[in-house]
Amino acid sequence: MRNRPPTGRRRLALALSALLGGSALIALPTTAGAADGGGVAVQYRTSASGATADQSEPWLKVRNTGSTSVQLSQVKIRYYFKADSASTSYRFACSWAVKGCANITGTFGTPANPTATADRYLEIGFTSSAGMLASGANTGDMQLRFYQSNWQTLNQADDYSFSGAQTSYADWNKVTAQLAGATVWGTAPAGNDPTDPTDPTDPPGGGQSLFDDFSYTSYTDPAISAHGWNVRSNSGGPGVPGANWDPSKVTFPTVSGNKVMNLETSTAGTAESTKQTEVVSKSTKFKNGTYAARVKFADAPQSGPDGDHLVQTFFTINDLKAPMADDYAEYDFEYLPNGGWGESGNILYTTSWETYNPDPWQAVNQHTESRQSYAGWHDLVLTIDNSSIKYYIDGQLFGTHDAQYLPERPMSINFNQWLIDLAGQTSTTARAYNEQVDYVLHVKDQVLTPAQVSAKVAAYRTAGTAFVDEVPAS
Repeated sequence: MRNRPPTGRRRLALALSALLGGSALIALPTTAGAADGGGVAVQYRTSASGATADQSEPWLKVRNTGSTSVQLSQVKIRYYFKADSASTSYRFACSWAVKGCANITGTFGTPANPTATADRYLEIGFTSSAGMLASGANTGDMQLRFYQSNWQTLNQADDYSFSGAQTSYADWNKVTAQLAGATVWGTAPAGNDPTDPTDPTDPPGGGQSLFDDFSYTSYTDPAISAHGWNVRSNSGGPGVPGANWDPSKVTFPTVSGNKVMNLETSTAGTAESTKQTEVVSKSTKFKNGTYAARVKFADAPQSGPDGDHLVQTFFTINDLKAPMADDYAEYDFEYLPNGGWGESGNILYTTSWETYNPDPWQAVNQHTESRQSYAGWHDLVLTIDNSSIKYYIDGQLFGTHDAQYLPERPMSINFNQWLIDLAGQTSTTARAYNEQVDYVLHVKDQVLTPAQVSAKVAAYRTAGTAFVDEVPAS
């Protein structure tokens, strides 16, 4: 949670890192099979035709050979290659595309049966924003590339899908295409049909969950730590320099017969009097899947005069190892009831971070915003799969962010409430603000709808389950 306003600026040609051999995500319910009359072919050319190159450049077009329109988000293409060494990691980038690079994803995987020319593949997909492809139409150029993460020269001559002679577009059956989960184009290396259920990128079972109903007695309850939470007391940002993070201001009252977690932030107009609150998971083991929480935002203080530049949050984050490090990740719900960061009134931000530089400030992120009051209880849902990040509020899609902001490393889960500055008002009268949390849920490697989140939470409560953590350590 950075103490800076979100910004939509992006770096050009930002490379999307992906973990090798990672599992694909599943959406519930699962996608139906390819529609009758549907089919695609893939055309290929290379823009780097040498046996060795700084980066491989498979340029592709997808052509609709069927009699009906195809939803591009249901299309997956695999380009197979031989890794230069067993430990080599790769990065994907899109230089230019008719459909827009923001609508194209690239992830790496390992075939079920590695061969002498194919022990890795690059899988190309499309976001929902890529739209439909009409019968007989093609996507136009997708100028794609991938390279070793250490930028060492790579050998293409032993890559299954590569041809240095293919310098103009033509149908190419050494790449495969799936439509709605069924292989409809190309020949995979022996024993590696992408539709084969043993393939490691088929949807995993997943579903290991963290659920906490926050049924604790106080911030000193030993169950809080035993359940993997830390109630912050150490100094530092974000927020007012010199402010305190006060664990005693995190309480667990009963509201309408239900325990909730209450985060109180207070000030009397000075840094010394400012007390902020934060609860963070001790483990950074959460990555793809579904995150959800029911959170009560407040426009007005519970006591004292109003007007402070307050931030009320639910977010995931990992550490910034160096300025502009590409493996940083953060995904935020941030409500500012009194404005701040140049805003004069209510605003809700959802922000997906690729990286940043704290000094001088430079940010690479994407955000969605809404200028209205969000006072009261709200169901917040964040989903992360291999193609996009989606934010939902009260069952409605609020924002979809691009694949270039997907996480490379696991993260922690956090709630905090803090003051941007003391410029919102000049009063020295004490005032206090509350943010409340009903529950938190994470489901590993599964994309749930908001309705499925509600059903899962209801099932835990019906069973009398106040806490469960099945998510394996990263």
